[in-house]
Amino acid sequence: MTKPNPGTSGPDDLARRYIRLAHALDAHSPGFIDGYGGPAELADRTLRPASELLSEAQALQHDVQGEPDPTRRAFLVAQTRAMHTLARMLGGEVLPYAEEVRGLYDIDPERADLAELDAALRELDAALPGRGSRDEREEAVRSRVTVPPGELLRVAGPILTELRRRTASQYGLPDGENFSIGLVTNKPWGGYNWPLGNLQSRIDINTDLPVALTGLPDLLAHEGYPGHHTEHATKEAVLVREKGWFEHSIQLINPPECVVSEGVAVNALDAVMTPGEVAIWLTGDLASVAGIDPDAVQDALRLAALKEKMSSVSGHAALMLHQDGASQREVLDFFRHYAASTPERAQKSLEFISQPTFRAYIFTYSVGGRLVREAIKRGAVTFGQLLAEPVTPGALRG
Repeated sequence: MTKPNPGTSGPDDLARRYIRLAHALDAHSPGFIDGYGGPAELADRTLRPASELLSEAQALQHDVQGEPDPTRRAFLVAQTRAMHTLARMLGGEVLPYAEEVRGLYDIDPERADLAELDAALRELDAALPGRGSRDEREEAVRSRVTVPPGELLRVAGPILTELRRRTASQYGLPDGENFSIGLVTNKPWGGYNWPLGNLQSRIDINTDLPVALTGLPDLLAHEGYPGHHTEHATKEAVLVREKGWFEHSIQLINPPECVVSEGVAVNALDAVMTPGEVAIWLTGDLASVAGIDPDAVQDALRLAALKEKMSSVSGHAALMLHQDGASQREVLDFFRHYAASTPERAQKSLEFISQPTFRAYIFTYSVGGRLVREAIKRGAVTFGQLLAEPVTPGALRG
């Protein structure tokens, strides 16, 4: 789709400083850099005093205001504000949790409406077949559509083929993009895309918990086509190779770009398939490939639709843990009740929101997903633009 711009010799001063500061922050906060494909000489992780990084962040935050291109300037202003926030925290400043979320991601943390969750639980309880507790009946439904770990990559193959075909047809893909996919364990997340640069990435699927066939199209769209991998590869091709904006050769985990990136990924499957098409696919060809009863798939799809009403549970739990002073036991009980979770699933959810890297990140899914849906619905942006342009949360809000 794109080729390197022969006039782009390397990063300009703003991009070089941005990349160097990101690596310096990552030396203090490992995991801040999610992926890097830029010049190796800028990847200096020498541990320097936090006060020095704070000064650098302040200076960069000021200087990006002079960038003449308004689109690039808006992105760099949002990103460097987050870098400045992180530098403050690394220097020992303790921020209220809500201010931490706002400072890093330029969004407000959102609580769940417990009355709505209670209503959703009653609906779920009435819909689940069998006898026993909600989580037992829910797991019984899931167990009928679980894909054994040894079969996951085989079943994922035709899913990725179709998602890639649709993505290429509707949005285009850079020449040479590709990713590898593998299985991992002992992670707090279900799936992860690791940007590797040069239009490549790696997707890991965590098998700590059973993986349902009904969740695979969404998972692979989220991490692959047209989600994270597609966005990272497209932006590298368009923004780095064509425009020379080398700040997009690095992906960071704690700035506003993640709100847009997760918003894209949360809505990725809907961008290439309608819910009806997904249901027909799952109960037909994919059920056959996986050797799973189509009736069991139908039951699991109904369960998944009801569980979507509980997407705000994790953010509310994070506010309980990090702002309200709730104990881990109280948060586990909240997950067990409102997410109708088994002890194992509740523990995995708690692990995620307890991780330093992800404690504020959790809101990128719910808030980012909503911002992207609303912006697309009102015609402020297209999904294709989100794949190729440096849009900020502020721009999504309008």
